[in-house]
Amino acid sequence: MKKYLLSFALAFVSLTAFAQADYDKVMSEKIARIETCKTSEDFQTLANDFQRIGSKESTKWLPAYYAAFSYIQKGRTLMRDGKMQELDGIADQAEKSLSMAQNLAGTDNAEIHLLRKMSYSLRMMVNPAQRYMTDGARAAEEMNVAEKLDPANPRIALIKAEDVYFTPEQYGGSKTKGLELFKEAQAKFATYKPKTALDPNWGRAEADYFLSLPVEKAK
Repeated sequence: MKKYLLSFALAFVSLTAFAQADYDKVMSEKIARIETCKTSEDFQTLANDFQRIGSKESTKWLPAYYAAFSYIQKGRTLMRDGKMQELDGIADQAEKSLSMAQNLAGTDNAEIHLLRKMSYSLRMMVNPAQRYMTDGARAAEEMNVAEKLDPANPRIALIKAEDVYFTPEQYGGSKTKGLELFKEAQAKFATYKPKTALDPNWGRAEADYFLSLPVEKAK
């Protein structure tokens, strides 16, 4: 009897390890695609992929997190194309995924709070003058929470740099100050270690890009 129980236990462990390896492989492939996506359609496809993974791996927070990130990147692509009226719907989808991720990861996850900040920022951009005191304030609150939870996180420094860089000077922004913050983000990327190979590790290329711009173009 003990022999059969041992055989069953070993078989279970083997299947579990195989399933984990398969999950890691698929997730790694999808995460790598984030860097190659260019269009809103690309990011929508990727969000769908992560949602399908999440439906099978219902105890893991990362698929929902990356689905939300894909939606946010889709929204940022649409924003660059001037399609502001689509941002509320994109933010709705991102926040739905973030709620799922937070239910699994807990409320003390800085990466999730940072994406919430980014989602509220998308909403604000629909009408900045009207939404600065609502969605803008929520975005600032989420950023503060994220920074308190993980002050060494380079993605937090990156998004702060973006905010300063793209905000007009009359509202407190500055290209020069933004570039200094991009340097801080770059330095943090050099030392920050994700908890696992699948944990968030995006953003370094963006910091490098802004710091590579000719000075006259950055101003």
